[in-house]
Amino acid sequence: MSEIPGQLKFTRDHEWVREHDDGTVEVGITDHAQTALGDLVFIELPDTGGSFTAHDACCVVESVKAASDVYCPLAGTIVNTNEILIEKPELVNDDPYGEGWLFRLRPDLPGELEGLLDDKNYERLLAEDNE
Repeated sequence: MSEIPGQLKFTRDHEWVREHDDGTVEVGITDHAQTALGDLVFIELPDTGGSFTAHDACCVVESVKAASDVYCPLAGTIVNTNEILIEKPELVNDDPYGEGWLFRLRPDLPGELEGLLDDKNYERLLAEDNE
């Protein structure tokens, strides 16, 4: 398992969120999630301009094992997607916290970010899941 970067926030559904200076957030799936899914072969990204509420299914990642919904961690509007993943979905497996990001979102309520898990609490969640 790769080290979890400390500047990220996490959901209980294994999405990560990185805040940017412009007020947008970058979203991806965690190393734990991509490991559980296995080799990704297809990613359906959300439409730019689409609006979602927190916990809405907003895109799909498909592996050789299964397809899984990715849930929007915060309410907001999609401002950008990582289009390279259409041709190279394996980037999520290779670099889940970097080049494997899925989309950028402009949150409706920036304070909602504080309700997500920090790295230590996410690691606790993983430990509890393994018990």
